[in-house]
Amino acid sequence: MLRRPSLDPTQIMRRAEDLIDAASNRYRITVQVANRAQRRRYEEFDSLDDPKMKPVIRAIIEMSDELTQPEIIGE
Repeated sequence: MLRRPSLDPTQIMRRAEDLIDAASNRYRITVQVANRAQRRRYEEFDSLDDPKMKPVIRAIIEMSDELTQPEIIGE
């Protein structure tokens, strides 16, 4: 059985710290991550992209990518 390599916990912590450092309000960014994770959790029922990755970790990764690569944000 093939296992996909998971992200390094230190990388996830670094990304979370980057999000908190970039935010003007720590509480607000925490709520945004939680809301996105909750949305992703309900979207996961339809798709089976990576069932091993928790929604909170996926939300942190997505939001940190949006922070470092603003061209991927479609508004």
